[in-house]
Amino acid sequence: MVRYLITFSYDGSGFNGYQRQPKLRTVQGELEKALKKLNDDKKVEVHASGRTDKGVHAINQKAHIDLDITINEDKLKMALNSLLPEDIYIKSAEIVSDTFHGRYNVKAKEYMYLINTGEYNPLERNYVYQYNKSLDIVEMERALKYLEGEHDFRSFVCTQDEKENCVRTITQTNLIRDLKDPNKITILFLGTGFLRYMIRNMIGTLIKIGEGKMKAEDIIPLIDKKDREAAAPTAAAEGLYLRNVFY
Repeated sequence: MVRYLITFSYDGSGFNGYQRQPKLRTVQGELEKALKKLNDDKKVEVHASGRTDKGVHAINQKAHIDLDITINEDKLKMALNSLLPEDIYIKSAEIVSDTFHGRYNVKAKEYMYLINTGEYNPLERNYVYQYNKSLDIVEMERALKYLEGEHDFRSFVCTQDEKENCVRTITQTNLIRDLKDPNKITILFLGTGFLRYMIRNMIGTLIKIGEGKMKAEDIIPLIDKKDREAAAPTAAAEGLYLRNVFY
């Protein structure tokens, strides 16, 4: 048995999320289907850094796999890409220690969220959230800084996850305006880990702040409330990307 770390990207718009689900098209399902063909028709489980929801994209998702066959990294990359659909692409493969784990060894993850505040663009509807109205960017930038640090993010987690430990650390945030198109906004989050819907729920609240319906300082009591009902609705999935995973 040889353990490999694979780095891959995917267009989430054609999948029912990352995680394998019966009778539904998923990223994990397509990867495992291709890997089984390579692995002498033996099942291979893909252990990713984490899952993404329906419609969410990945630029550098990472996972470990165990193969019974021995194949060098470049040939594994080429072979997998020849078997995978066009909306998944293996960027690299490397042999790692058999003690390495794609999920449990993660030290940090980076996500980005794209918003279009300009005119609706049908070509980008699956890849950039088409908000199509102006936002107070300065106030949103101020609000982002209140999200940094270690907090109980229960107010930004879906209600069925209430019993889970919701303490996480966001080490860095950034809001970038595209110099070529000032209507395009990129919001970056770097942290030790993120809960399901956490980023999209934070984005929903940031948009509410950008609309002038909340102030940046309102983030502080919102975090303290630990109540999902106190935060804004969940932002659309299509603007969210898993940008990088760090080990």
